[in-house]
Amino acid sequence: ISISFLVGGASIAAVVVLALILGSQIAAEAVQSGVIKDRNDKLMAVEDLNKVVTIQHQLTKINEQHSGKKINSRVFDVVTAVNPVAPNNVSFSDIKVNPESKTITLEGSAVNGYSALETLKKTILNTKVQTTDGDKSSEVSLTKEIKDGDTSFGENSEGKKVLQFSFSFEYAEELLAPANNGTVSVLTPTGKVDVTDSRQGIPDSLFKSNSKKQEKK
Repeated sequence: ISISFLVGGASIAAVVVLALILGSQIAAEAVQSGVIKDRNDKLMAVEDLNKVVTIQHQLTKINEQHSGKKINSRVFDVVTAVNPVAPNNVSFSDIKVNPESKTITLEGSAVNGYSALETLKKTILNTKVQTTDGDKSSEVSLTKEIKDGDTSFGENSEGKKVLQFSFSFEYAEELLAPANNGTVSVLTPTGKVDVTDSRQGIPDSLFKSNSKKQEKK
């Protein structure tokens, strides 16, 4: 009888311990549920909560789009940087960027004729795009090939005989890519230009009105 009593007593003690453990778990869950409910009630009490959440989501999307957008305005800095010095400098009448094919098309005129045009092309072919992020730096060619367009002789707005030209080239993706915390520079045979934020102004001399065409060569 005493043995049965002891066993029975031990069983009761075990049940009591388990009940205490289970009770503490239930109590903890109840407290957590109460905290969650309290916070949920506070959130639901916020006026126009759905609008706030929607705006935050839209702001997140805007930030993502902003961090990945292309900096097309850098093209103007590049064109200024690759334009040869006098007497081989040229005037541009049209600059087109095609993001899908990653091509830049240039149209313009040169007082110094084919010599100026060839100097411009060689400058572009020997130009590099440098990307720097902290201690890391990399360089790629601005382009590997230039596709010739039309060339013809004509007169500019001042009545001078000029060579009118057009050509295009596929640019390196790094040229217009967002810099994030780094910098993007254009390295020409004659110098270096920081085009990260396209901070340079566009000089009036870079563009000229279309010339009168006379003959193709």
